[in-house]
Amino acid sequence: MRSTFLSIATVASIFSTAVAQTAYANDWVDPDYILSRNFGPHTARSQAQIILWAHKLAIGGPWSVMNKTFTPPSGNKHDYMSLAPYWWPDCSGVGNATALTEQQIWTTCPYKQRDGQFNPDARTVDNVGGFQSMSEASFYNTMAWALNTDPYERGTFEFNAVRFIRAWFIDDDTKMTPHMNYAQMKRGPDGQLGSRTGILDLKNMVKVSNAILILRKGQSKLWTDDLDSKMRAWTKEYINWLETSDLAQEEKAATNNHGSFYYNQLAALKILNNDMTGAKTTTDEFFNTLYMDQITSKGEQPLEAIRTRPYHYRAYNLAALVTNARLAQHVDKTSNSWNKTTKDGANIKSAVDFAMTVPASGTGETKYASELHPIIASAASVYGDSDGKYLAYMKKENPLFMSSPYVLWNQPWAENEASGRAPTSSVPNTNQNNANGKTSGGVVSLKLLRVGLLKRMALATAAVGVLGRRL
Repeated sequence: MRSTFLSIATVASIFSTAVAQTAYANDWVDPDYILSRNFGPHTARSQAQIILWAHKLAIGGPWSVMNKTFTPPSGNKHDYMSLAPYWWPDCSGVGNATALTEQQIWTTCPYKQRDGQFNPDARTVDNVGGFQSMSEASFYNTMAWALNTDPYERGTFEFNAVRFIRAWFIDDDTKMTPHMNYAQMKRGPDGQLGSRTGILDLKNMVKVSNAILILRKGQSKLWTDDLDSKMRAWTKEYINWLETSDLAQEEKAATNNHGSFYYNQLAALKILNNDMTGAKTTTDEFFNTLYMDQITSKGEQPLEAIRTRPYHYRAYNLAALVTNARLAQHVDKTSNSWNKTTKDGANIKSAVDFAMTVPASGTGETKYASELHPIIASAASVYGDSDGKYLAYMKKENPLFMSSPYVLWNQPWAENEASGRAPTSSVPNTNQNNANGKTSGGVVSLKLLRVGLLKRMALATAAVGVLGRRL
């Protein structure tokens, strides 16, 4: 039985077009909600996808800052390092008579910014990719551990999540030093230390913190008190860096998505370190400062609209706004951040509703269309969907959206998806609520997961024309 399920999951990963994993910008899930396992049957496909993604994401781990061929200026490979993604060399004035080597380009040509144009050379140092993979794998393997009831499967997911977190933050041979002094470095003859924008590389500390809280609250046997203590010590040092370093303070002051994600990180880390007062101060500060100028009366996000990929950046900042609102409500159930209005009288819902009216039709933007989907799901779960516009949008843009993991923690929305009806309440709720208390004990069984995966694999096989293959 064990090998059968793992084999199915392995085969499933081959058909990435049918069950592709998406790295959404950010999210926060209430640990108590996930650990309660009190879900409605309409979340079965979502749970199955979480299990599938957990298996798929674990491939390639563990990850570490040590996995780079370059050494930071400090001489310590434990220091995180990345290269600024939108900076390109301008060799027009270097006086070269012959073609320059890559190394010569990196050291002699001045680098200039091209907003939104990614320089593939930036991935020659890929700590940012390693961290992204680690955070997603830890998040979904922890979620799968919490959902699963089979001892073997549950143990595998638990082992994966703890191993990935240990390798990045705790184990002496591989751990990252708790600062970002060399993140998003710019190359060129005047090479410098990291940029303030590099702090954004670790935006997914929210997902890592979320995973650890679930392991901690779920009394994971592998996430020991010793590991928890060491992680909190690391977190305390990194929080101090975020609150005192010049680079971090510059990022904190950024008025667009960079500032929004800075507050995501800081609040989540304070929650992880059991500093609820500090986390509340952090989210309150965000909603009383940067947020106030981020949404106009029409719902536009002007600081994101001026970018070269406005659809992407609207959804990107909204992910940070939603996460800040969820973090605020996690530490203070009475928080009204969801309805907090900007100077122009708009709120998060205003921005979501406006973003829905703008198609992802700009140059190269169609590939970002799905980034808005979890944002719409979160808005529907909080504000209600009495006129059904959110449900209608999702059915049109993503007919398979009920298989998306975010459906699980965006309830009570979509409980009546099959009938086309949605909850009518417009009273803000948190993402912890189950389907209005109408369902119970809704963890999908392993048998149901396997049946569902078999059906999905059959569909995927047919879609790619692979016939006669036995699962």
